Amino acid sequence: MSLIRFQNISRRYQMGAETVHALRDVSLEIQRGEYVAIMGPSGSGKSTLMNLIGCLDTPTSGHYELNGLSVSDMDDNQLAEIRNREIGFIFQTFNLLARSNALHNVELPLIYAGLPAEGRRQIALDALTQVGLADRIHHKPNELSGGQRQRVAVARALVNKPSILLADEPTGNLDSKNSDIVLGMLRRSNQELGQTVLMITHNPEAAKYGDRIIHMRDGQIVKPEEDPQWVAH
Repeated sequence: MSLIRFQNISRRYQMGAETVHALRDVSLEIQRGEYVAIMGPSGSGKSTLMNLIGCLDTPTSGHYELNGLSVSDMDDNQLAEIRNREIGFIFQTFNLLARSNALHNVELPLIYAGLPAEGRRQIALDALTQVGLADRIHHKPNELSGGQRQRVAVARALVNKPSILLADEPTGNLDSKNSDIVLGMLRRSNQELGQTVLMITHNPEAAKYGDRIIHMRDGQIVKPEEDPQWVAH
């Protein structure tokens, strides 16, 4: 059974009098334990696809199954539970709480999950240790470098041991050294923990970390030669 299964998924938005077709009749399957990179030019539907997979948005039409469950039929509370239990998010802009230190930022998913304070503190500390930041737990985001902030974001995504990691341009704001560190972390999460990783990237070198690459254009999955970004490299 596929972990992620899209059947004829479309997503339309109404922008005044105009209808925007963000996704057009997309069907795909992703197996448990895969590392999939998603590429395509701006406006191709990459982020819409990721938001639907991550239960942050719902399709206009079509059917979505996650681990055999019909996501299309879930209400908001059920979607929130799936997000907290099954999915870790990593964003290009880090999305850390500016007034909270690294430890509290990583604790957040555990707070939402209802873990008691003492237990979650140790779990968060272990996650920060795994990403090499045990000596930065009391630092706030503005006291950390961009690479360190992204590693905090990775630790936060991993702390609940989700079955799926969704990474939206996780190296977009990083230099090559820190990009390699973050990409290596995602690869280890995939290989050693068996987590399914889906990564949006504009970087063909980053995409090569994946087991396969999905190319998107105009809201549809296309062949690599139809992706000008890929051909240019």
